[in-house]
Amino acid sequence: MNSLVQQYEKKQIDKLTSKKRIPAFRSGDTIKVTLKIVEGERSRYQAFEGLCIARKNNSLNSKFTLRKISHGEGVERVFPLFSPTIDKIEVIRKGNVNRAKLYYLRNRTGKKTRISDRDRGDEEDQYSLSENIENKSEENVDNMEVSEVVEKNETKTEDLKDKTDSVEETVNEEDNTVQKKSESESSDTDKTENEPK
Repeated sequence: MNSLVQQYEKKQIDKLTSKKRIPAFRSGDTIKVTLKIVEGERSRYQAFEGLCIARKNNSLNSKFTLRKISHGEGVERVFPLFSPTIDKIEVIRKGNVNRAKLYYLRNRTGKKTRISDRDRGDEEDQYSLSENIENKSEENVDNMEVSEVVEKNETKTEDLKDKTDSVEETVNEEDNTVQKKSESESSDTDKTENEPK
């Protein structure tokens, strides 16, 4: 039963991440999330930039929490990782922390909330654009199908050439026999015409 649920969740994750990339990030990183907000018939994009203080990995129900200070007030927002309303996720800075949850930052203000930077190098995306991968695989399949069709057409043209060659030979043979018959008939008519004379 669990395997069916996992397969379903995997399909849904592939579907949701086919058109966007999700970078690898951890708690302590400064992240900018661009959301698509629909208001009536109009839609707009709004960015929320903050420090990632928590992350929960639970397959399709994965979430992460961002915290920022806005006009002297701490604002936290929880985002579902695979939400269709999230347009893109960008990692602005990578932080150096030794904890998974940074809830202690709620009690601190000012310089005490600063986190030192850490260079982790270039990390691969957690979920890269799978649409490109699928397109490439589809192109490879299409190329293979095209090459198979070309090979079939080549064999068909070879067969047609062989058939046309055999037909031409039979036509030439028939023409020769027809010419011989016509020559023999004309000679016969000449003989018959000469006989009464």
